[in-house]
Amino acid sequence: MTTEPLVPADFTVPRELRTPQFRLEPLGERHNDSDLAAWTGSIDHIRATPGWADGQWPPVEGMPPEKNLADLRRHAADFEARRGFTYTVLEPDRDEVIGCVYIYPDREDPSAVSVSSWVRADRAALDTPLHHAVSAWLNGHWPLGELRYAAR
Repeated sequence: MTTEPLVPADFTVPRELRTPQFRLEPLGERHNDSDLAAWTGSIDHIRATPGWADGQWPPVEGMPPEKNLADLRRHAADFEARRGFTYTVLEPDRDEVIGCVYIYPDREDPSAVSVSSWVRADRAALDTPLHHAVSAWLNGHWPLGELRYAAR
């Protein structure tokens, strides 16, 4: 993982994306319980989502809340350092986690940006609308260059 910022210093990183179906905000510690419940209840669904086929995440055995919290803290530190951006996907009017979006340098080609997202199994119908909204948002408002985001 690079230690270089993913975006220029003069770019104001958005703190939110809102649609009628969901909203995005930076993933943080306060999301731990809801985030953990969201992904542990949807492991098979997430692994079947385009972009997650490598089978490394989410772990089939789950993880304790403390380890999930450490991951959330790492993502929040990356966000603040501008090395990568993880947004939680929430219900439009509640703080219930229904998915996540990750924006990081591509592992094989750091000049490109890798984007991945997932939604809970019970919110599977939102996968394509999330992909379309995030793609339009990143292409229209972010200075990222080539995006690699598995098609839906």
